Amino acid sequence: MKISEYAVKNYQFTLVIFLMAVAVGVNTLLNMPRAEDPEINAPQFPIFAVYPGASPQDIEQLVVKPIENKVSELQDIKRIKASIIDGGASILVEYKYETNVEARFQELVREVNGLKSQLPADLYRLEVKKLPPSEVNVLQLALISENATNEMMKKSADKLKEALEKVPNLKTVEISGLPTQNVRVDLYLEKMAQMHIPATAVGGAIQSEMTNIPGGSIDAGNKSFNVKTGSNYKNIDEIKNTVVFSYQGKNILLKDIAYVHFDFAAQNHITRINGHRCVLVSAAQKPGFNISQSQEKYKPVITAFEKTLPANINMVTSFDQADNVNHRLGGLGEDFAIAILLVAITLLPLGGRAALIVMISIPLSLAMGVVLLNVMGYTLNQLSIVGLVVALGLLVDDSIVVVENIERWMREGYSRLDATLMGIKQIGMAVIGCTATLIVAFLPLVFLPEAAGEFIRCLPMAVICCVVSSMLVAITIIPFLSSKILSQHKGQNEGNLFLRLLKKGIQKTYAPFLNSALKHPWIAVGIAALIFAGSLRLIPVVGLSLFPSSEKPQFLVNIITPLQTNLNQTNEVTKYAESILAKVPHMKYYTANVGMGNPRIYYNVFPEQERTDYAQIFVQLEDDTKPSVKMEILENLRQQFSTYTGARIEVKNFEQGPPVVAPIEVRVSGENMDTLRRLAGKVKEMLEGMPAAMYINNPYDNLKTDIKVDINRDKASSMGIPTVNIDRTVRMAIAGIDMGTFNDADNKDYDILLTTPKDGRPNLDIFNNLYVNNIQGLAVPIKEVADLKLESSPIIINHFNKIRIASISAFVRKGYLTDNMMQEVIAKMDKMPMPEGYGYTMGGEYEAKQDSFGDFGTIIMVTCFLFIAVLILEFGTFKSTLIVLSVLPLGLVGAIGALLVTGNSLSFVALIGLIALAGIEVKNSILLVDFTNQLRIQGKSLEEAIREAGEIRFLPIILTSLTAIGGLIPIAISTNPLISPLAIVLIGGLISSTLLSRIVTPVVYKLMPPDVVVAPKPEEVV
Repeated sequence: MKISEYAVKNYQFTLVIFLMAVAVGVNTLLNMPRAEDPEINAPQFPIFAVYPGASPQDIEQLVVKPIENKVSELQDIKRIKASIIDGGASILVEYKYETNVEARFQELVREVNGLKSQLPADLYRLEVKKLPPSEVNVLQLALISENATNEMMKKSADKLKEALEKVPNLKTVEISGLPTQNVRVDLYLEKMAQMHIPATAVGGAIQSEMTNIPGGSIDAGNKSFNVKTGSNYKNIDEIKNTVVFSYQGKNILLKDIAYVHFDFAAQNHITRINGHRCVLVSAAQKPGFNISQSQEKYKPVITAFEKTLPANINMVTSFDQADNVNHRLGGLGEDFAIAILLVAITLLPLGGRAALIVMISIPLSLAMGVVLLNVMGYTLNQLSIVGLVVALGLLVDDSIVVVENIERWMREGYSRLDATLMGIKQIGMAVIGCTATLIVAFLPLVFLPEAAGEFIRCLPMAVICCVVSSMLVAITIIPFLSSKILSQHKGQNEGNLFLRLLKKGIQKTYAPFLNSALKHPWIAVGIAALIFAGSLRLIPVVGLSLFPSSEKPQFLVNIITPLQTNLNQTNEVTKYAESILAKVPHMKYYTANVGMGNPRIYYNVFPEQERTDYAQIFVQLEDDTKPSVKMEILENLRQQFSTYTGARIEVKNFEQGPPVVAPIEVRVSGENMDTLRRLAGKVKEMLEGMPAAMYINNPYDNLKTDIKVDINRDKASSMGIPTVNIDRTVRMAIAGIDMGTFNDADNKDYDILLTTPKDGRPNLDIFNNLYVNNIQGLAVPIKEVADLKLESSPIIINHFNKIRIASISAFVRKGYLTDNMMQEVIAKMDKMPMPEGYGYTMGGEYEAKQDSFGDFGTIIMVTCFLFIAVLILEFGTFKSTLIVLSVLPLGLVGAIGALLVTGNSLSFVALIGLIALAGIEVKNSILLVDFTNQLRIQGKSLEEAIREAGEIRFLPIILTSLTAIGGLIPIAISTNPLISPLAIVLIGGLISSTLLSRIVTPVVYKLMPPDVVVAPKPEEVV
């Protein structure tokens, strides 16, 4: 090959280029962005609508349906999900995954803003939001104190927030668990009634004082000046002295009819860590930064801040993703070192110098691969690292084949230079063909659609980048090194002790089997076919799955108390759960969040919004807790919490891959709410009868009971009381009316809340002395124009693609396969009678599989044709191509067997291993078929060529297989369930294909020998 010859003859240039590659690679490795998991930037945008006081049915008709109708007209819409509750709705718009995220977001914002004129005028809020992957918090700190006041906690939390916001790598620093500080205006309604002062006059007076109207600009001389008018409040005394009314010729100030004071809003999020009162401060990392380098910047800031805390406030770093990343990457680094050691051991038969040359290809190929990976915008995370480790076992293959072939020519007496040029010429095209087939094998994973594809893509790209780099190394630097370093043999040389023992073993074991198979080719093919058919029968036994659970020593405890339980009661249940967690071995931190979910700390878990009947505990075990120990803890907790009768307490592990509601989700669709509720109950009953199901959730189980202020419109009209005044008065008394924000002299913002006196959260007593003003300003007790009634309404209304649905979900117990349960649920749902106009669809993992593998068949088909095209280019005949492809079924035998033995299912990642295995198998077969063809071209008979090629090529094939297995062993025995199945599949498949294909490929070659042009013998030429 000309490029190889050029590299050998111009070795100084070659050396400089590859030294540069190593230097750039090391620099890239140290500085490229690092993260725990790959970023998933999905074209999904939630639309939030807030309409206080409106029922779910009203919001559905007035807000959600107009938005759904408009959004559904846009291009590339995949699905629209809506969730409607009392006073608000969220609409999740999902575009097709290949669309431009930023362009679609801008389009959606324009369309939704254009709808505002058609929606209710008193709609409080309507906004479209993004869900960027960088919103995951990388840092969570807890300020702990049992006796510090809210003011002290807020002051410390604000200082910590300001300090973290100055770290350039961080963003979105948020405080959780501390009520908002405001200025509360508690109106004395009885006194206002005596003075005939309407509440609207008070609100208008406050807002008028906060209004700034620009005065314009004037010219003075040769300059222009802006004229400022009005002034916002500067302190609380100015608020107190606001003139709100005139009574009996005297100005009435706000402080005369109200108690104006600094206060905190009602507590809606209670936070504790290890049972102690705390405030949480969390921060996310800006995209494109290296989290390890970010930690070096924010740690000194945290340490310095901790020294400034008051004596009664402590601080702990309860969560730091950088520690997880460093630990994980450190563990993979150890695996990497072990893999290199095992690869070095497998290279011993080549001899010390030859092994050294092959080992040099590792840092060269990896350095170039990392540079390519960084250029294409990928980060260094657990999957890209796994891709590099997988590549480690593959990237030495080309070098092994080249060096072994050069060594073979040298053992026949040729000089180093001649042996190098002849060896690379003989094997060069085969090396390129092998690399091409490997790339083609990993292409389906590169083009895998949807979120699963984006999540996994960095793994195959890491392999492809390294394999391409290894090919360049094998045909340039390796020939140059071989021509300079390999020992010159004198006469015939059989190699070192390891090589002689290996060759002897091949001759004594492989040769007899090959001879027998060639004598009875059809029997050999039949036995191989039976073994393959048997492995296919094992697939249902192994079972199918999507993504496994996370192995990290972290999990969640979700607490769902009975419907409409108040925050205090939910807090008591949470304390019970905390008391159980405190006794768990290996416990490090348990962070309780009552009324909301924990701030987002995992890429596919989104925190629950404000709910009084919900709490979540984020549990962190000690860093060295083994996954098996964690799973045992999870099962013990599930058993303990299952006996608790006051609430449903769920123990949930973090799951890998794209987010799903639950593994099992049944969506029943139809229009009538009562019918949907009845069908949802039947589905829940069906799931409860399945032993594999747990944590079954049916949001339509109960109706919500509300207190309805039933206005007597005729009486209110006769008394001159607009109904809107009644609504405003009730809201002011219960939730309060936000008057706006003022900025004090210390540059701190405070909301001004107009409300009535109350201690803590409001109760029914709030209606006892509540007055509403008529149009003459006369105060009328609200009880004279309205009655309080209990009214039932749906808790929630869900839509899926504009159709009402009831979503019933369930998780799967340990020891059961999700796929098996899914098939059982589908079978039972198919038999369930449905009224006309009603039906069901499956969500959860079923929908995720459809998304992930929906277009996968086309990708696989294209890949198969690319395989054939590469092999046709390599060999020029269909027969040689078919012989090479005949090896593909043989890897499945060992792969399925390995999964069965290790107790793993055929997961998404294991499927990746099967696809990668196809490329490795074909690669080895190419070497055998190519060499057999060359021997026949040289004039050797069919069987002689088959036997000689089988024995000679068995050595590099078994060496490359052993190096690949050696590189994969650390991953296979690792505790990470996301990546270990990949290595297990490859190891099992390599063992079976290496052993079986070395028999089957020669046999198939004999049964259908390709046509070759035999070179004429010297005497024939004469």
